[in-house]
Amino acid sequence: MEVAVNEPQIHWQAAADAVAAATRKAEELGVRINAAVVDKGGNLLAFQRMNGAFLHSIGIAIDKAYTAAGFGFPTRRWMDEIRDVPQLREGIVHRDRLVIFGGGLPIVENEVVIGAIGVSGGSEEQDEICAKAGLQRLGLVD
Repeated sequence: MEVAVNEPQIHWQAAADAVAAATRKAEELGVRINAAVVDKGGNLLAFQRMNGAFLHSIGIAIDKAYTAAGFGFPTRRWMDEIRDVPQLREGIVHRDRLVIFGGGLPIVENEVVIGAIGVSGGSEEQDEICAKAGLQRLGLVD
């Protein structure tokens, strides 16, 4: 019987590189963001807050990453998932740390979720562009 498992996780340095790329993209877009990367268990590995970024967006960025890591799909997808299911739509939004709008993306390598990135502070579209820049820095998206 095996007692332990060895599962792939994002490395802390890759996490730091991803948040740096996200904040650089935000600078290009002229927005101020908070960017967070968590491991596959939702534990914070890297975080960057740009000067002047909204304070409430700190927790939102972390929770976007947490949600994307926990479910393995972008946070934007939640609205499609719950739109036609009233009991889910009414119930799941009350879960702690669950974010149902865009800006959180899973970090997937070799079809395995190894972490996630969450960005908050711009529009939903800007947050997603910045999060995607983090994935691009890691070579995990086109």
